[in-house]
Amino acid sequence: MLRVLIVDDEHPARERLGQLLAEIPGAQLVGQAATGAEALELAARLAPDVVLLDVRMPGLDGIETARHLGVLEEPPAVIFTTAYDQYAVNAFETRAVGYLLKPVRRDKLAAALAQADRLTRPQLHRLAVAAGAPRRTHVAVRRREQVRVLPLEDILYFQADQKYTTVRHLQGEDLIEEPLRALEEELGERFVRIHRNTLINAAHVQGIERDAEGRYCVRLRGCAAELPVSRRLAGELLERFRV
Repeated sequence: MLRVLIVDDEHPARERLGQLLAEIPGAQLVGQAATGAEALELAARLAPDVVLLDVRMPGLDGIETARHLGVLEEPPAVIFTTAYDQYAVNAFETRAVGYLLKPVRRDKLAAALAQADRLTRPQLHRLAVAAGAPRRTHVAVRRREQVRVLPLEDILYFQADQKYTTVRHLQGEDLIEEPLRALEEELGERFVRIHRNTLINAAHVQGIERDAEGRYCVRLRGCAAELPVSRRLAGELLERFRV
């Protein structure tokens, strides 16, 4: 059986999809969620094969939620559901991403389930850009069998170390597998590179200091660590903060 999770902020839409799934042999409804955050929690716990994911939802929208699903050890396939929006539809088709137009028809749903595939992080990033989706507002981390989303404003810095990147935030730290370069490209308006392995949240900068040997370091509010600044990036950093 194909285990399916429905995610839509509108109850009638969830009910309709549930009724359609009941008519499709080989499909099993395992859960329903009304928000992106709830979807992440259920997906981590229920391990669905496919998520039917509404594109437009308050809070975490469908595209950002899909990106966060990628942190799961076994990410589900994703099929987006959307009201008619030609711009978004063109983006889905260009990126070869599965989608269904509302109101969803049973034959279309059955066909989409048969072709459902997992989406890669780069594919979802390109989709977000093509569809004009807002930049993500959270970073997702996996803790054992759970997924937690961290608001960007709570993140102090990212620090790369070989395969993983440490996310230091107001509540502690976690590891993610996203490369620092990709994070910088996407979040560069809010985060600043100060070293080849460190990206800091500009909003948390408390001060920039210089030692007797002329080396700079950054202090962040809520963080005791002094973060070294590379000589190559010092000028750009000082210009940005007018030190």
